[in-house]
Amino acid sequence: MGPSPKAPFDIDSTLATKMLAEPVNVNGRPNSDVVRPVTSGIDLVQRPRGMWTIDFAMMPLDKAEQYEAPFEHVKKVVHPVRTQGRRAKSAGDWWQYARPRPAMRAALTGKARFFATPGVTKHRIFVWLDARVLSNQRTLVYAREDDYFFGVLHSRATGTQLREVESGFRYTPTTCFETFPFPWPPGREPAEDADVRVAAIAQAARELVRLRDGWLNPPGAAEADLKTRTLTNLYNQRPAWLGHAHARLDAAVLDAYGFLADLADEELLACLLALNAERALTPPSPLSYTQKA
Repeated sequence: MGPSPKAPFDIDSTLATKMLAEPVNVNGRPNSDVVRPVTSGIDLVQRPRGMWTIDFAMMPLDKAEQYEAPFEHVKKVVHPVRTQGRRAKSAGDWWQYARPRPAMRAALTGKARFFATPGVTKHRIFVWLDARVLSNQRTLVYAREDDYFFGVLHSRATGTQLREVESGFRYTPTTCFETFPFPWPPGREPAEDADVRVAAIAQAARELVRLRDGWLNPPGAAEADLKTRTLTNLYNQRPAWLGHAHARLDAAVLDAYGFLADLADEELLACLLALNAERALTPPSPLSYTQKA
């Protein structure tokens, strides 16, 4: 789960631009270290709001205050909220997000991108994000940057397990992700260029994203038209090209499992359950594939 602020750390683009234009600070560092684009679940499936946030991560006070303009803003706007009323009990390091998610940040270190999905949404959609973006508590973050992993999660194989209606369209990692048996256990899959099945999943995933991005932001589109081009609207309409792109991805993923492409949802779920049970009873053998970083 993304970091939870519990206070107004977010700022609009006008203020962010002003802070980013400031000279380097006394520590010799720019404000871009702590002034970052931020995304929430609604930004993933609607048009992005263009919001930014002041994110000191786990930075101690004496380091945070050296980013002068961002720190003074947080001191003025956030400090009163975090030190008064019911939130005072969890004030802690008030200049930081209440739940900064250090494990998530460590997992994302060194990655150029990652992908995320809204915590609650009508359609289970996964979206690539640049590593500079902070994905907040209304999202679930995946610390992977390979198309293969993205493709498996966006396929029908995972969709059959989501109790969307009963759960209010909420994604619960403990049941939807942690127990999910990938074609190969994460970290043991072949490199994308070393196995034709992995390469096929990766290519189908890239094509799906390419087509979606082209629909979301077509060249020359009017502003009024762009406002209606959201992933929610796209998946509500589900045009033929989108259905075919997902069908190609599903076929590639099922082929990697060795499953028949025309399995009914119940049959596919039964196959995945059997695979999960088999792996639970049989410890994995020593790595037979290249270990991914």
